[in-house]
This record gives sequence, structure tokens and C-alpha cells, in this order.
Amino acid sequence: MHSLDPQAVVRAQQGDEAERGRLLAALEPVLRAFFKARIGRVPDVDDLVQNTLIRVHRGLEALQKPNRLKAFAMKAALFELQDFYRGRYSARESLYDPDIPPSDPAGVGSAGLRLDLERAMEVLTPHARRIIELREMGYPYAEIAETLETTEAAVKMQVKRAFERLRNVLSALVLAILATSPSL
Repeated sequence: MHSLDPQAVVRAQQGDEAERGRLLAALEPVLRAFFKARIGRVPDVDDLVQNTLIRVHRGLEALQKPNRLKAFAMKAALFELQDFYRGRYSARESLYDPDIPPSDPAGVGSAGLRLDLERAMEVLTPHARRIIELREMGYPYAEIAETLETTEAAVKMQVKRAFERLRNVLSALVLAILATSPSL
């Protein structure tokens, strides 16, 4: 197994793609064992491992402590597992022919209930958006607080307020769509 040496992490953060590949390959059996011990179903394990590796890949540059790569990866795995158990898990990739519009299984018609989360996140301050992004990457509150030079309590409050604000914005958007669509 490739070492998760902090120097290898630094090289990967600096753009060494071969090193990044070796690090991700070294994490793969650890993640596979973690998921297999918890759910056991190979197709689901494969998806969870891949999604966790994607989280690690995307969050590698933001990792402040290179010696914490394995902990970061395990936290990302825990988030994937929680999403899986809460029923929020679905394949992250949807494949379709761009020449054929996607089907409308819910029957919501052309008005659609397509909520653009990126646009909804624009209601948040840049500071709050950064905190939410770091949480999504798997960072614990304490590390976010340290990175942003604030307190853990302040970070938790920002997350709470951000989710309240997003919930309100998205609820208003859904109600507006429902109000303008006679078929819904």
C-alpha cells in the first residue's frame, strides 16, 4: 500500500497528478473495507467508494494538515454513508443522450421543480458559503474554525443560519413554482 505520507499529500496538492493518483489508490482499499463492513452490498460499496474518492479529490487542495488525509477521507466516507442511510443517496452521475430531453418521471411538466442550488446559495454571504463548502468536503467544525480563524460555536451558528436561509429560499421557490403551474 502506498504511504499516505504528508509529503506525498503536499506534492499532490501542488499539482503532481501521479502522486494524487497514488494517494487515491492507497485510500481505495481502506474505504472499501469501511463500507463493506457496514453495508456489504458490492454495487453500493463500489458507488460509495467512488463518491468518497471524488470528495477527497475535490477537497485535497483545501486540506490544511497533510498528515490528516486519512482522517479527511474517513470523514468523507462517513458523510457518504450517512447520506446512504438517510435515503439521500443516489448516483451522483446521470447519463442521458443530450439530443433527447430527460424523461419526466414525476410528471411535473415543463414548469418543473428544478431547483438550482447554486443560485439558492447566492443568498448566503461568501463567508457562509465557504463554511458550507468546507462542511460538504468533510471538514469538522473545529478545523473550519481554525482555518477561518473563528470559534467552533460561530461556525456551527453560521451553518444553522445558512441552512435556515436556504430552506426559506427553496421553500419560497417551490411555492412560487406550484402557484404558477395549474397542473400541479
